[in-house]
Amino acid sequence: ANGVTVLVGYSQVSGSTEFREAVGNTFERNASKKFLNEYYDDEGWWALAWADAFAWTHEERYLTMSQTIFDDMANGWDDTCGGGIWWKKDRHYKNAIANELFLSAAARLANLTQDPERRAAYRQWAEKEWRWFDGTGMINSQNLINDGLDSACHNNHRNTWTYNQGVILGGLTALAKASGDATLLERAHAIATAAISQLSDKDGVLHDSCEPLRCGNDAVQFKGIFVRNLAWLDAAAPDAKFGDFLQTNAAKIWANRDAECHFGVMWSGNEGPKNAATQISALDALVAAAEVQGATNRGSAGK
Repeated sequence: ANGVTVLVGYSQVSGSTEFREAVGNTFERNASKKFLNEYYDDEGWWALAWADAFAWTHEERYLTMSQTIFDDMANGWDDTCGGGIWWKKDRHYKNAIANELFLSAAARLANLTQDPERRAAYRQWAEKEWRWFDGTGMINSQNLINDGLDSACHNNHRNTWTYNQGVILGGLTALAKASGDATLLERAHAIATAAISQLSDKDGVLHDSCEPLRCGNDAVQFKGIFVRNLAWLDAAAPDAKFGDFLQTNAAKIWANRDAECHFGVMWSGNEGPKNAATQISALDALVAAAEVQGATNRGSAGK
């Protein structure tokens, strides 16, 4: 799903149609299962991927699939801990990422759906999710988001993964657009600023605590998710420090590529694995930097 998303993002920034067939092929080969499984966060990535594909291509099949996935995610909401959706359908853990993705998908669909009643319903879901999320305590006193809730419905103080600081930025940006509430962008700015300050090294390069060898198959991709969402926030509410951060990280990634243009998990060096997930993550950073640079250039031309 994140691979589809980065291809769509590249296509939108570059104006290329080279990967339209690849995106369509991914959809056709998997559409019969509706991109559903036992994990609501997995479903959320696909809901966002197809929402983005629709925004790029205007093909209704992508929007319809995103809506179908969202409907399944909504079934994960109940009153345990006062609301929110579960991480998995066995209903044992309510965590940040599943709920951030639910917020983001609802807000994106509120902006993309044409039917007034459905638009209003998605907006209501997004607002309901944000009210609950903001009240859970998962956003800690440092303005960073921990992994989830414990059995007593309190912040479990587990790791502040970069992607948890990222997806919320995209969700709040989309909800601000849907609702007209600019205070949401202020909250997003506070979280983004905290993440840049506390999760970067002295050179301003982003890291997850598992680097370089303990990130498994998923966490190697988390940083790209953060920078992608940071670029979306910056497009809605520009801040020079965001652009500088994105350019710094893209430059480091590019400087540390190997001879085949493979990118590793460590953006600051050459340590750690290089695989499809690390490639997607690094490409997210390059696309984000190009998006922000393009916006800067357009603004300069306008002046």
